[in-house]
Amino acid sequence: MKLYYSPGACSLADHIVLEWIGKPYEAVRVSREERRSPEFLKLNPAGAVPVLQDGDWVLTQNAAILNFLADSFPEAGLGGDGTPKGRAEVNRWLAFVNSDVHPAFKPLFGTTAYLGDEAMIDKTKDVARKSLRGLFERADAQLAGNEWIAGTRSIADPYLFVVTRWAKGQGVDLGGLDHLARFSAQMEADVAVQKVLAEEANR
Repeated sequence: MKLYYSPGACSLADHIVLEWIGKPYEAVRVSREERRSPEFLKLNPAGAVPVLQDGDWVLTQNAAILNFLADSFPEAGLGGDGTPKGRAEVNRWLAFVNSDVHPAFKPLFGTTAYLGDEAMIDKTKDVARKSLRGLFERADAQLAGNEWIAGTRSIADPYLFVVTRWAKGQGVDLGGLDHLARFSAQMEADVAVQKVLAEEANR
């Protein structure tokens, strides 16, 4: 399998999951400029990462890729505790990160620049930070009684780790969210996570 990623993007979650699985894979770094190239657009017309290539088959969309990896390698235990409810919990929290938290960052990543009014742009960023604070409070509450966001370690955890890193870099107030801080420290101490972060930083 081949994963196309950009450093620091949400593809970091897939990169970590592949490392957790422990099977051979190739990670291909692509820059923002390369994502606009005709070659890459053949893989993903949206010009976005992650992209997973398995033989001649190409899969896009982060949630789809993460679920495919969990289902393809059940022995890694990243899809829940083996019960339908456990699988649903993984997808509940994966959807929370993918559909609620991730899109809430858009104003912080420049999508409101079209407004052309610095005061208005700053206001959209302030609103986004407040919204994100509320979302991370929900994650913190869930982690109060769980080592991992879905109860057992799963494909949702690397994605939560990614958006938490974004929050720190974008000035989102995470003060007092001790369970989330513990989770982030746990992820940062993980050998596989450290390997992936070093690879994405140095290549």
